[in-house]
This record gives sequence, C-alpha cells and structure tokens, in this order.
Amino acid sequence: MDSTIIVATAGQGMLRSNDKGKSWHRLGLGEPIEFDGIVRSLAVDPARPERVYAGADCGVCFSDDAGAHWRRARGAIEGRTVWSLAIDPSNPSVIYAGTGAPSRAGFFKSTDSGETFSQIVDDFPEFCAGVNRPRLLTACVDPDDGNQVWFGLEEGGVWRSRDAGGTWERLDGEDRTIRHSDIHSIAILPATPSFPKTTFVLTVNTVYRSVDDGKTWTGKPSKERFDGMYYTRTVLPVPADEKALLLAIGDGTPGIKTRIYRSNDRGETWSTAELKQTPNSTVWAFGAHPADPQLIYAGTKYGHLFTSKDAGKSWEKEWRDFSEITAVAWTPVAAPLKAHAKSDV
Repeated sequence: MDSTIIVATAGQGMLRSNDKGKSWHRLGLGEPIEFDGIVRSLAVDPARPERVYAGADCGVCFSDDAGAHWRRARGAIEGRTVWSLAIDPSNPSVIYAGTGAPSRAGFFKSTDSGETFSQIVDDFPEFCAGVNRPRLLTACVDPDDGNQVWFGLEEGGVWRSRDAGGTWERLDGEDRTIRHSDIHSIAILPATPSFPKTTFVLTVNTVYRSVDDGKTWTGKPSKERFDGMYYTRTVLPVPADEKALLLAIGDGTPGIKTRIYRSNDRGETWSTAELKQTPNSTVWAFGAHPADPQLIYAGTKYGHLFTSKDAGKSWEKEWRDFSEITAVAWTPVAAPLKAHAKSDV
C-alpha cells in the first residue's frame, strides 16, 4: 500500500518518507513552514487522505499532496504558534486549532477545510503556573456528536462546548474529580451496542475516565498504576478496535524511562507493550490511520521513532533519529518524491 509518514519536530520542521522509513525528505525551500522550523501538531483529513494539516510556528498550514507542498491558512491564526489540531470526523470541513507559547493561548475554528480560521475563545492569560506561558496542548471533537468539542491547556484546565464552540464550561477544579489544571491529552471512544461512550482526560499525573459523558470521573495517580512513572503524556484510540487504547507515559520531561501501555477494555486495565529497544526519553506522540489499524508510530521527546505492526503490542525502533519529535502521522497516499528540498536524509 502507498503511504507517507510525516514526523513533526521542534527544529527540523517536518520530515516525510514514502518508502516506509527507508529514506526521509525535508521540507522544500519556499514552503510557508521553514525547513528548520517548529511544527507541534499534525492531522489527516478522514475524507481526503491526501490532505494533511500542520500546526506550526507560523500558524496552520495544509497540504493536498500528503506533505510535499504546503499552503498557509488565513485569518486570526496567522503568525500564532499552533500546538493542537482536531478535525470533526462527522464534518471534516470543520477544524479546530489551539495556540500557545510563545504566542498567547487561544482557540480557533475553521469551517472551510482550513482555508481560514476565526478565534472562538478569547486569549488566556499570558502567564500561568508551571510552564510560564500556557499552551493549548490538546483538542478533541466527540465522534458521536460534532457539536461537542473539548480542549485542554497546560496549564489552564479542561473545557467542553456542547454547541460547536459557542459556549464553554470548565470541568476541572479543587471541588471536582479532575483537580489538576495541567491537561495533556483528551480522547473519546464512541458508544457501541456493547459499551457506553468513554472519555479520557489526561493530566500531567493521572488518567481520568468517564463512561457517562463527563458527568462523573474516575482516576488514580499514574505513579500508583504505571510502575512508578507519573508523567502521563498522551492516549490514542486504536483504529478499527472499539475497545483498544495506547497510553504513553514516562518518568518526566524529557524523561529517562518511558513505557507504552495497551488497554483491551477501554481503559479498565493496562498491560505493558514490548519496546524492543530502549527509548532515549519519554514517548511524546502517536500516529495511526484506519487504512491499516495494525500500523502505528510513536515518537519520543529526543527523537526516537518506533513502529508497531501489531496495533501497539510490540515496537521496533527506526534507523533514523530526529530532533525533538512533537507529532507523528501517516496517510495512505504517497507524497511526490521530490519537493525541491535543500537536502534529503
């Protein structure tokens, strides 16, 4: 099957491979994202797999050839550093983007497939506890209900809208189950005939889980659940599996020890996946696509890229090391081999 892997980095822009990682190509000259720029997030259009979105230090950019060439979105998001992207799976022309350090943290929406963005949540305070300037690390659209949109800040809490971004409520606080305002990841498994909708909110130190659409939550500190490691980074629903999830966790940032855990029961229990080589830092990002649910990528803070060919049960390190990996995606479309890159690797 044709495919393109895209690895987003802080310092080397994006690199892509269309031969399953044997060779890698940098961004070309003249692209809106610099080949030595910062890209924090990636998203593949579920209806048009050749269309890829990137959240970068210049705003949101999009490609119609699987990452070889890019255009910049217009509107209020131009020039902002984009940390997160979310596509409405029921209406892929609707895209959400979250910004943050060194820009002001805010939330933006596009209704024209990323051509333009308008700001739908006012800027958050310039400074916060913990990370100096806040960043909107995660955004998620409910797969059962496109009007329900979530985002989370590091630091600034977890927020939900029930009207596609018109109004918002905050779900964390001292008097609530979700007490930590440092939000790293949000994911939702849709309802099935056998299971209720299951929502996950990851704070820096806990996996919170709800089976009643966010009315109530359960959560136990990660240090008590995951072999003494607390730094709870990200969670990924495994494509085409209504029960499976992957969790990345480490002992800090950048971290010395890290593990990937897999759940086969919607987060009730977790087992350790096999990492056949030792990662050099905390696993930071996952990349998957329903075109091949068995094929999943994982990137670490200090540039190791791992591949799983069995839906996350075991992982092999790729030969190429990168600078800081911030996001990984793959799409079942082969990008053109040459894009006038300064150099290929």
